[in-house]
Amino acid sequence: MERNLKNVLVISFGFLLLFTAYGGLQSLQSSLNSEEGLGVASLSVLYAALILSSMFLPPILIKKLGCKWTIAISMCCYIAFSLGNFYASWYTLIPTSVILGLGGAPLWSAKCTYLTIAGTSYAEKAGKNAKDIINQYFGVFFLVFQSSGIWGNLISSLILSQSSTKVEISEEDLECCGAYNCLTDTTNTTGSAKPSNSLIYTLLGVYTASGVLAVLLVIIFLDQIKSDQAETEKEKLEAPSFWSTFLATFRHLKDKRQCLLIPLTMYSGFEQGFLSGDYTKVYVTCALGIHYVGYVMICFAAVNSLCSLLFGKISQFTGRKLLFALATVANTACIIALLLWKPHPKQLAVFFVFPALWGLSDAVWQTQTNGLYGILFEKHKEAAFANYRLWESLGFVIAFGYSTKLQAYIKLYILLSVLVLSMVTYGAVEYLEAKSSSGTPAATKKENGRPHSQETHM
Repeated sequence: MERNLKNVLVISFGFLLLFTAYGGLQSLQSSLNSEEGLGVASLSVLYAALILSSMFLPPILIKKLGCKWTIAISMCCYIAFSLGNFYASWYTLIPTSVILGLGGAPLWSAKCTYLTIAGTSYAEKAGKNAKDIINQYFGVFFLVFQSSGIWGNLISSLILSQSSTKVEISEEDLECCGAYNCLTDTTNTTGSAKPSNSLIYTLLGVYTASGVLAVLLVIIFLDQIKSDQAETEKEKLEAPSFWSTFLATFRHLKDKRQCLLIPLTMYSGFEQGFLSGDYTKVYVTCALGIHYVGYVMICFAAVNSLCSLLFGKISQFTGRKLLFALATVANTACIIALLLWKPHPKQLAVFFVFPALWGLSDAVWQTQTNGLYGILFEKHKEAAFANYRLWESLGFVIAFGYSTKLQAYIKLYILLSVLVLSMVTYGAVEYLEAKSSSGTPAATKKENGRPHSQETHM
């Protein structure tokens, strides 16, 4: 096997193992650690730490340690979060959430840097176009990585469904499920049906082992980048100083289009935060039990992956406006239906319809919003994507931050309001673009490629 491709596969399967654990654990936080809202508070802290990490750490760590060891050490930050869940409390989960958040940005930056160097290196030897090889390597990576959401949630559901203490949820308890959940006692059914500690420890043990395997795979099988290649990449990383990059991020807000895209970018964080933090708790866990959370999130992950691939291909025929309209209609329909629907175990199929439609919408928000940033701000990509990471992460922080303070119906109204605002401001961006570049077909051509979103899978 060609050496560079071997390294790409090592990174891909390393991330698969790591995010199999993290993805499954994130879906369960609001249900597993529901006391005083500890689970969603930890996720809010995690994304706040990620914002800080994105601003400071990646160039420094990659310069000092190189890509291989930055990846390995950052992966250990994720393992720390798994270990913190063994004895979940404010003193263990919050610090380990900070550690994970700080490790998140360097991990993804080092991965991107490594794949770029590997692709460029092979292209030079083979006399091929570097851009094509890099795109192929990223394609291989995301093909393997995207399935992590399925495996992580499958493991959690298979293990947690072994519980011998299945509790029949009474009609009275079911009244506390759904949009108008009983805020003072949202875990009335969850508490009685909570899996035994031995099952929870088994699950966390599997997740921790998966993370350790990821680190070992990288340490043992991933080649260190050759010094001349690393030095070239370091020079690129050193070129803009931290402060110039930091200031460029905020200077970019002078662009009216960037300001108008803030609601849409934050909405991406809001809607993902609602699904993993609220839908899983007040609908699924409350009415069906915690062991169904994994199955429901598998449905979301599978539809999301398939639609991401599909929309990347059909966008050249439909254009992004039609896809944004489709996502808006699907998400709006879900929000209105969730406001009206009273979840009941007899309506099992309905619990899977919502994450399926949510996955369809999220695929548009991820692929098309990333693509839109790349097209509109081609000359200032770094500052633009730094803004993307900043505002999406802020959306996560806010969504998880108010998760335990408000009833689900209020969060759904907030979600709907932000969605409407997002579409109004997005429409303004399209209007400005049409006005300034009418008769320039370049933008239409560029929007066809599917970008690779990373922060969404933090």
